[in-house]
Amino acid sequence: MEGLIGGLTTIIWTYLLVGLLIGLGLYFTVRTGFVQFRMFREMVRLLVRDSGGRDGGVSSFGAFCVGTAARVGTGNLAGVALAIGIGGPGAIFWMWVIALVGAASAFVESTLAQVYKVRDGDTFRGGPAYYMERALGQRWMGVLFAILITFTFGLVFSSVQSNTISLAFNEAYGVNRLLLGLVITAITAAIIFGGIKRISQVAQIIVPLLAIPYVLMALFIIVTNFTQIPNVLFLIVSDAFGLRPALGGGFGAALLIGVQRGLFSNEAGMGSAPNAAATATVSHPVKQGLVQSLGVFVDTLVICSATAFIILFSGIYESGEADGIALTQQALASQIGGWASAFIAFAVFTFAFSSIIANYYYGQTNIEFMTGSPRVLFGYRIAVLALVLFGSLAGIELVWALADLFMGSMALVNLAAIAILAPIAIRVLKDYQSQRKRGLDPHFDASNIPSIRNAEVWGSASKDDRKVR
Repeated sequence: MEGLIGGLTTIIWTYLLVGLLIGLGLYFTVRTGFVQFRMFREMVRLLVRDSGGRDGGVSSFGAFCVGTAARVGTGNLAGVALAIGIGGPGAIFWMWVIALVGAASAFVESTLAQVYKVRDGDTFRGGPAYYMERALGQRWMGVLFAILITFTFGLVFSSVQSNTISLAFNEAYGVNRLLLGLVITAITAAIIFGGIKRISQVAQIIVPLLAIPYVLMALFIIVTNFTQIPNVLFLIVSDAFGLRPALGGGFGAALLIGVQRGLFSNEAGMGSAPNAAATATVSHPVKQGLVQSLGVFVDTLVICSATAFIILFSGIYESGEADGIALTQQALASQIGGWASAFIAFAVFTFAFSSIIANYYYGQTNIEFMTGSPRVLFGYRIAVLALVLFGSLAGIELVWALADLFMGSMALVNLAAIAILAPIAIRVLKDYQSQRKRGLDPHFDASNIPSIRNAEVWGSASKDDRKVR
């Protein structure tokens, strides 16, 4: 079984996905005028000042937190450790590359998700399945994507997250993995049966709670090891291009593993974050596209980099005696003492649990795309809870192998769609920029762009709402 999964994963990643991710990321970067760099200040401004969430809907910040909750998970802790252990320090360089170019992909897919979202009571839902059907007119493609993301995020990735939680607590406290799995499953059930608003509310609490202490701890370690930073940076870059004896698997392994773990962590181009982006109540699609693009930077360039520096400062990765979350725990312990294992266990719980509830929602919104049956949705919820419990007990190799296979498959489908639809996102971006230049708070009217059809949410914008800034 593992051999079959590994063979399929190798075909998808080695021969298809790496080139597409980097190639399309560069294409989107150029076509949008380097939007992820040129409009970085605008991203921060929107996150801080444009609250959204009018009429009781999900705010822009709330949707950002749901998307970040899914991104910021075990990939930032266990995934980085696995990348270094298998691909060597150079894998981190390729994680950075996929984040820098992937931020443009994230902008395109999240902007499209906003354009083609649909109403769901007093909130919205949408994502790749919706723009595949409404913009491309290919419902079969949307259904295929919906099936893949439901299995990938709702089921397989939830297993990955609970797997890492149970391993971390077992390493730190010797906690029985079955008992912990039952506790995680019970808490998950209490949240996911409350819908997107409850998930958004929980994410807005957990994301700052989990990210800030970990980043502060990492900054402390980086400052105390300041003199080692040039050596670590040289190690990462030289290992990335095979300019030194390989500590992992050489140049090829560094590139492949770096892109794999980078995509697992920041999800740029995968088609997952657009499901959260579509829930936001904003006045213009580009606002949420920019905010979600910022999420890629926060995830990889800040949090993943923090983990990587901690591991590389320690030097423990060279022994090959630990991998995954155990390597991160041991590396941190070498810097701040034995209590680090408990600290990482707490960080893992908050990081991974936030991902579980966000991942669940990605499956829910795609099940609602395929069918409105309450029974199917109830069955999905039960399956999620079962996989959370399963992941708490499963072996790490099988869980991560399944994650890579399903993640690669859904990314291929989404990348094909956004490659075709990118001109629409670019026209919407130009509309936003034009309004900003005139001193307006941009409001979107789909009728102003003739090539856009089936964007039912975006009727004529009220001129009274366009406050000059």
